[in-house]
Amino acid sequence: MAQRTGLGKGLDALIPGGSDQQKSTAGTGNATQVSLVAVSRNPRQPRVHFDSQKLKELTESIREHGVIQPLIVSPNKDGTYTLIAGERRLEASRKAGLETVPVVIRQASDREMLELALIENVQRDDLNPLEEADAYQQLVEDFNLSHDEIAKRVGKSRSAITNTLRLLNLKAPQSRQALVDGQISEGHARALLGLASPDAQDAALQTIINLELSVRQTEALVRKLGGEKLAAKRKVSTSPDVSDIERRLRESLGTKVSLRHGSKGGSMTIHYYSDEELDALLERLLNE
Repeated sequence: MAQRTGLGKGLDALIPGGSDQQKSTAGTGNATQVSLVAVSRNPRQPRVHFDSQKLKELTESIREHGVIQPLIVSPNKDGTYTLIAGERRLEASRKAGLETVPVVIRQASDREMLELALIENVQRDDLNPLEEADAYQQLVEDFNLSHDEIAKRVGKSRSAITNTLRLLNLKAPQSRQALVDGQISEGHARALLGLASPDAQDAALQTIINLELSVRQTEALVRKLGGEKLAAKRKVSTSPDVSDIERRLRESLGTKVSLRHGSKGGSMTIHYYSDEELDALLERLLNE
């Protein structure tokens, strides 16, 4: 998989020499062997779920060849270490019965440990959408980072961060699990946010799965269930120019934008779905 732009720069910004340290992970000089029991997992690690089959394969590989890529850890005052990056390697090393593991030691604050763990997982596509959203929310709540600042650190667009954070508003348990399991996409999940109650979201979910609805079809279903009349035939069809402007605004702002245009003027409606999203939109619009 091609590396996303911005990720390497994010590592450099967090820990001096971060990119060089990543390149030297073959264990040729910078790595130190430490007791496995002295390494504890990062309490801010956003990743919760592991693919059991991939973890089993990694365990077998480590049992036969050892840990090829060192873990990155931060030292504690009592002589132990807190893991910064390498959660899956740590777990597989324990399952393989290793007594020591190779590590690269770096000083890191709580925020840096969260950011580095998030960057590593995002780079490898290791997080499910809700884990990723939870990690972004930690950066917002605990460290007062804006959506733009998070976007720069993980190499994504600001609108992608905002859209991912919107997933936290999905409260329906079955719908959340379906998103984690990959039964529905993030687009489906965001469409379900148009239904007010978790019960209504889960009821719509069954229709989406049973009929294999697309995101656009799901949006239409949500409008119908929410009481909105489905696209009654417009007397005047939307011109291609207006549709193109709506699309560009939607991509730029990361949310639904409706434009009504006539010969004597018109109006533009920008939709938002939470206080946090409103704040992000205001910050972007007023600063620009």
